[in-house]
Amino acid sequence: MELIVIRHGQSQGMLEDRHEGRADFDLSALGVEQAEKVARFIYQNYPLDRIYTSPLQRAYQTALQIADPLGIPIFESDALTERDNGKLSGMKRSDALENYPFPEEGRQYYDPFFGGESELEQRCRVERFLAELCDNPPARRIGLVSHASTINLLFRTFLNLPLNCPVYLSTAEGGIHFWHIHNRFQQIIFNNYQSHL
Repeated sequence: MELIVIRHGQSQGMLEDRHEGRADFDLSALGVEQAEKVARFIYQNYPLDRIYTSPLQRAYQTALQIADPLGIPIFESDALTERDNGKLSGMKRSDALENYPFPEEGRQYYDPFFGGESELEQRCRVERFLAELCDNPPARRIGLVSHASTINLLFRTFLNLPLNCPVYLSTAEGGIHFWHIHNRFQQIIFNNYQSHL
């Protein structure tokens, strides 16, 4: 099974320098352009057999651009949604820094995020999704459209890294990752590809 993992294009929330989380922002004008370029690159080089997306609009709108020229349906999955960042959701970053500063002692991966979801809870839903996909692959080449933190946890799960691992996978707006899962090995073809943009 081949996985093409895609981060959504720029959202209106990113443009306004807001914490996103579960706040449901549309793509910005640049985000729509990025999604179109992602779709063109995938259509020309790695046409998908199936696509899953976070139900949040910034991801769904990106998935729609990809799915339409391929003529494939879109499957929404809550497992691919962004981390629930509780009170920070939709808040301007400057206001968040003032009202909810990062604790000096840091935050453990099992601590909920300002009344929202912990990294541990997010990892569990992501890991379950990937495990079920690998156990019963519905197609040969599958696209996953998601968010930066979720893609990071998909990557850690893909590599069987521990829950409290400090490794972080960078992924740009419209960035593409290509992973191959075989019954005898797992292979990273490329990560955070951006030349199409």
